[in-house]
Amino acid sequence: MQRIALDPMRHALAVPIARAAGTLSRRLGRGGGTALPGKVVLRLSPRAVEHLGAGLRGGTVCVSATNGKTTTCRLLAAALTCDGSALVANPAGANLMSGVAAALMAGRRGRPRPDRALFEVDEAALPEVVRQLRPHALVLMNLFRDQLDRYGELETVAAAWRRMVDDLPPQTTLVLNADDPAVADLGRRRSSVVYFGVDDPTVATREVSHASDSTRCLVCAQPLEYARVTLGHMGAWRCPSCGDARPAPTVRATRVSIDSTRGQSIEWATPRGTASATLTLPGVHNAYNATAALAAALTLGVAPAAAATAMGRAGAAFGRGERIRVHGRDLVMLLAKNPAGANTTVRTLLGDRDPLHLLVALNDRTADGQDVSWIWDVDYEPLLDHIDVLTVTGDRAHDMALRFVYAGLPRERVRVVENPSRALDAALAGVPDDRPLYVLPTYTAMLSLRAELVRRGVAREFWRDA
Repeated sequence: MQRIALDPMRHALAVPIARAAGTLSRRLGRGGGTALPGKVVLRLSPRAVEHLGAGLRGGTVCVSATNGKTTTCRLLAAALTCDGSALVANPAGANLMSGVAAALMAGRRGRPRPDRALFEVDEAALPEVVRQLRPHALVLMNLFRDQLDRYGELETVAAAWRRMVDDLPPQTTLVLNADDPAVADLGRRRSSVVYFGVDDPTVATREVSHASDSTRCLVCAQPLEYARVTLGHMGAWRCPSCGDARPAPTVRATRVSIDSTRGQSIEWATPRGTASATLTLPGVHNAYNATAALAAALTLGVAPAAAATAMGRAGAAFGRGERIRVHGRDLVMLLAKNPAGANTTVRTLLGDRDPLHLLVALNDRTADGQDVSWIWDVDYEPLLDHIDVLTVTGDRAHDMALRFVYAGLPRERVRVVENPSRALDAALAGVPDDRPLYVLPTYTAMLSLRAELVRRGVAREFWRDA
C-alpha cells in the first residue's frame, strides 16, 4: 500500500485550530471536547493521527473488542503508569479516529511528554487506526454480535481484522484471547503472539448459550466442542473434525473468586511468576478484562506483581460496574448493550441473593444500534424469581417491558416510565436503604442517566477522566 507523504506545515496549522475548538466546546458546556478537536484536525490534516503518534518512545498500544474495551484500558493504564510513566489515552471512550486524534493532541499540551499511548478503538475503526499508528502491541479480546445495522455480522468484522493483522509489521505483538475461537485464529500466521485465557473451572457454565456466535471451526466450518464454557462462546474449545483447538494461554487466570456484585479476587499464572489482585469489578467478563490487561502489561515489560497491584487500585470505568451513592442508596450501573454483555450482567446479578430492584433503560440511537431485536436473545428469565421491582425507561421502554412480560414477569410488576429522570426517581423511591438499585442501560441511555446524576451533584462528568 502506497503511503502518502505527510504535510508538516498543514498539520502544524491544523492542531492549534482543533485545540481551540475543543476549548470552546468545554466552555460552552457542549461536552468534554473528547472528539470534536479530532474531527477538526482530521478534516484539516487527514494523516494527523500518524503524525501525532510518531516519536513516542514506548510506542502505542491499541485495545479492541466488542465488550470490555474501556475497562481493560482502565486496568492496563493503571499497570503501565505504576512506575510514574506518562501515558496518553482516551479514557472517556471516544474510540473512533477522531477520539484518538483528540487524545493525542491533549496528551502533548502543557504536560510531560508521554512515554507511550494507550487507546481503546472501535472494532470497525480499528484497521485504519492501526494502519496509521503501527502499534507496538495490539490487544484483541472478543468478538460478539453487536449493532448489526452498523457492523454487519460478526464474520464481517472478523474478516476485516484478519486483513488488518496480515498487514501488521513483524514487530507488532498480538495479545489475543485464546478462549474466543475467532480471536485466537488471528494468531495463526504470526510469530509474536501472547495468548491469555481463564482456566478456573469453577466459573464455567454447563453449555454454550443459544445466543452464542463463534461456534464453528474457522478451519473446516464444523461445530466446535467445549470441555468448558466460560462466557458466551468462549472457553476450552476444540474441533473434533480437524483437530484445531484453543491455544495454550501464556497468561492464565487460574483462580477466580467472585464476590456477588461487589468485586472478585483473581490469581494468575504467567511466564514471569504468579500474581494476584482483588478488584472492585464484578463478573467473569471482568476476569477476562483483567487477564487481558495483565497479559498486555507483561508484554510491555511490567512485572506481573506490580501490574496486578496497580490494577487492584483501579476503580470501575463510567457505567461499567460503577457504584454511585444517591439519596443514601447505592446505584450500580452495569452497561448492557448486546446479547453477550446482557447475559453476563444477568449472570452477575444472580450472585446477589436478595430481591433485586432493577432499572432497565433501552435506547435505539446510532451508538446503540437501531435494531433492538437483540433483547429477545438475552436470557432474562433466570432473573424473574429474584426481581422485587422492575422499572423500564428509554426510547424503547415499551419494547423492553414487553420482553419481560413475555418472559413471565406479571404485568403489574413492570413499571414503564419513559422519561429517564422520572424513571430514576421512581426506581430509587422503592429501594430499601440497605439495598442497591441496579441499572442496566444501553450506551446512550447510560450517558443520559449519568448526565442526570451529574446534574444532581452525585457524579462527575465521565470525560473529566481525560
